[in-house]
Amino acid sequence: MDIKDRSRRTRRRIHIGTVGLLLLFVFFASSKDAASSQVDAVHSATERFANYLVKNSKKDGMFQYRINMDPTIEVKEKYNVLRHAGTIYAMAMYYQLKPDPNMQSAIKRTGSYLRDKTLHPVSGQENMLAVWSEPEVNRNGKPRQAKLGGTGLGLVALLSLERIHPGFTPLSDLQALGQFIAYMQKEDGSFYSKYIPSMGGRWDKWQSLFYPGEAALGLLMLYEKDPSDVWLASAARALAYMARSRENSTDVPVDHWALLATEKMLSLENSDELPVSRELLINHATQICETILRAQIKNPERPEYDGGFSEDGRTTPTATRLEGLQAALSFLPANHEIRKRIDSAVPRGISFLLQAQIKEGEFTGALPRAVDKIDQAIPDAVKFNRRVTEVRIDYVQHALSAMIQYLNLMNDK
Repeated sequence: MDIKDRSRRTRRRIHIGTVGLLLLFVFFASSKDAASSQVDAVHSATERFANYLVKNSKKDGMFQYRINMDPTIEVKEKYNVLRHAGTIYAMAMYYQLKPDPNMQSAIKRTGSYLRDKTLHPVSGQENMLAVWSEPEVNRNGKPRQAKLGGTGLGLVALLSLERIHPGFTPLSDLQALGQFIAYMQKEDGSFYSKYIPSMGGRWDKWQSLFYPGEAALGLLMLYEKDPSDVWLASAARALAYMARSRENSTDVPVDHWALLATEKMLSLENSDELPVSRELLINHATQICETILRAQIKNPERPEYDGGFSEDGRTTPTATRLEGLQAALSFLPANHEIRKRIDSAVPRGISFLLQAQIKEGEFTGALPRAVDKIDQAIPDAVKFNRRVTEVRIDYVQHALSAMIQYLNLMNDK
């Protein structure tokens, strides 16, 4: 090969290398622009969600719990105090992100209802309070009862409110709620799901997937306020039980509240001295994340479904799974291979929610139950399709929580 040939090949390699670098630069620049654009869209979406919740918090402190955007569909009057508490939790998250006087008033109003109207003693038990679901409020035909998850989320809501209005709930009342959760826990770390006086008290003929994680999160937030080993030990037993009972399973349930409670546990100042194995918790979290990631929809032909986590287009399964995945990012080891898959899945899930949100008109900020009707030939299609345009406060709450997590993660990068 003569000198001229070598020179031409050298110039060609330099040219190809330069083009490659330019393409790489363009790719990263476009990726950065896309991420920045999504962050801007999420900021706008969170404001719409927050305004919807403020608008639908009534003077008496209750929420407009459920509506249907289709005026031809009748909506039955029901209520769920557990979701009431969860919504306060999301509203307090938003206020920490963007202090707003209207939001502050709504949080105080709805928090006052939770504190003054739903907290009652447990008959026969001293120094114990629970969040009660009353038949005349719920209107679902079920007897008076205290749900484990209701008290767990009641603690979460009231302790979130303490950061905005210190002293809003007496510490003795918060401790009394913690005592009820501890009373509902069994020796192996599992829980009774409900306390129903008319059925003899503690009742476990029905088990909730989410109540234990909600209870554990409430206890851990109480521990931050009142560092008693009782609260930490109870939460640790709950998380350890969940982790061990699912340890050898290949189909671990999608328990986003367990991931949120694990995030809180591993963020404690004394997280190196916990009464539960860190490795056990991380393995459990990884199992849950794997289940979530396997279910994400990849369907370019149906863009309104793409990025979601439910084949029927429901929105809240996507929001809750995003809550769990993003919580896991806070504690999964930096070199864990699953992180890259979560980093890829989250923006797609966020895009799904952004598309689903109502952005203008009478129902601005609402999140419908699903993005579209299903085929009439599918069993229960009539019932499902009547509810596609339904909006419940928890649909909005979970999406708001997921998007605030997203913004916090992007700020940390």
